[in-house]
Amino acid sequence: MTGPVTPSLAAALDALDAVARAAGVDEEAARDEGARLAAAVAESSPGAPAAWLAALGHDPAATGAFFTAASSARRWRTSPTDVRAALGAARSKHAVAYGQALADVARAAAHLGSPGPHVAGVAAATAAVQQSGGSPVPAPGAGRPSSDPTAAPAAGGPVAARSASGGVDPFDLGDLLAAQGSLDALHRPAPEVPSVASILDALGARPAAEAPGPTSAPSSTTASGTQTGPPTGGADATATRTEAATTTEAASEEEPPRSIEELLAELDALTGLTRVKDEIHRQTELLRVEKLRTEAGLTRPTLTRHLVFLGNPGTGKTTVARLVAGIYRALGLLEKGHLVEVDRSELVAGYLGQTAVKTSEVVATALGGVLFVDEAYGLAEDQYGAEAINTLVKDMEDHRDELVVIVAGYPGPMADFLATNPGLESRFSTTITFEDYADAELRDIFAGMAAKSDFEPTPEALDVFARLAAAQPRSEGFGNARWARNVLDGAIARHAWRLKDTEAPTIDELRLLLPVDVVDGEGAPALLATLDPPETADAPTTDVPTDDAPETAPSTAEENA
Repeated sequence: MTGPVTPSLAAALDALDAVARAAGVDEEAARDEGARLAAAVAESSPGAPAAWLAALGHDPAATGAFFTAASSARRWRTSPTDVRAALGAARSKHAVAYGQALADVARAAAHLGSPGPHVAGVAAATAAVQQSGGSPVPAPGAGRPSSDPTAAPAAGGPVAARSASGGVDPFDLGDLLAAQGSLDALHRPAPEVPSVASILDALGARPAAEAPGPTSAPSSTTASGTQTGPPTGGADATATRTEAATTTEAASEEEPPRSIEELLAELDALTGLTRVKDEIHRQTELLRVEKLRTEAGLTRPTLTRHLVFLGNPGTGKTTVARLVAGIYRALGLLEKGHLVEVDRSELVAGYLGQTAVKTSEVVATALGGVLFVDEAYGLAEDQYGAEAINTLVKDMEDHRDELVVIVAGYPGPMADFLATNPGLESRFSTTITFEDYADAELRDIFAGMAAKSDFEPTPEALDVFARLAAAQPRSEGFGNARWARNVLDGAIARHAWRLKDTEAPTIDELRLLLPVDVVDGEGAPALLATLDPPETADAPTTDVPTDDAPETAPSTAEENA
């Protein structure tokens, strides 16, 4: 008997439309984020751009639209889409069905073009994230909640809002969000990220008859979530990430504050990052003493709380930023201690004058917490970014007691960014450098991520991974934990292919990752041949069970892969 047939991308998007309609979500917005998700999954497949455009019914030659859509949705490979997160936060009964439809879109995208095993791994991981709503599988002994407070319950359980008494209150999405006065949150377009349709229009890839008419005036979204003026993005745009950040903020208010000891213990449990940990400990003590001096009536020193994080991708910057937000809350320096993560696209609008409003709206969502600006040097590119920087500097001064800003990026470009505004550099007196992970640290992270996915690499497989890590040049742009995640995705795909002819695999066969899974069949023997003899190579690994690895690096692997 053959297995289930994976639907085509067009059919998967049609099914997503149907689920969105049942959930009361704008269908075109849902279809737009589904198309973006598919592009992000198939991004590395040869021939995928033309196949993606053909599935959407557009000119296959307009490949720029594919890569623009893919870049706007890469984060959805490891976190729920905006609509999926909103449905989960509302405990909608449609959340699981919508996540399943997104998972089918991801699986369909894995067949675009000429995909390799890596794409299959990306699709499988993306599908799992959307199905679960981003709820991670807890690592043994980790004892920490999901990093996504808006995540829906895991698939298989009832999806409903819980009442104050702890029972299940079977509101559907319309009832719950209407009661909160925010039903339009799932229908409102996102002007900060161009929709697939607008990208195609800009490239002239759609027939004129299909292109939407011009809008009469720009729209803006206030900090309270109220939209003024007609939408600029049309119905093709998705719910804004600013609104998702507001949902995250509301969820964080309901969580009890964690103690400084708990937060620092979680920081210390991260793999590597020795210099980062030392600096965060020093900053914590400095701010604690500052608070005690203020309470004692002594002169308050002029200390800036804003931070600069320098380092390559996947080195734990977002994870540490989230912990910093919690530490500041525990010290009583921030009221809420939530993290709002943005990049250039969330701060810059399409016209001069709009950017200042848009940046201030984002800042408003971060008040009482931390605004984390990733790849901040992107704001130094043009006059639109300069307007965002000027607005950010002013808002940092106006809200200096209720806002902490952390900017992150590569060392060289970040120096140029800080030099773009005279008042910017003076507000960031502390710079923390995140160094690339060592080979042994990457090995621990790889083992931890595998265990979270209920896989167990053999010692030989871990040795092969270590050899791969040692061969990676540590140049600017090296992905660190994200690179380890990509290797794991490929290993999971090869593992599945290796078992294709095994009708009833055992539990061990389903869990164990072998050297031939970590690299392709031809590359594994070559790497294995370079390993040290068993009596020396195996000695360091046999005394430490591989199951202990997740305890050393659950957070960094999860947040930055």
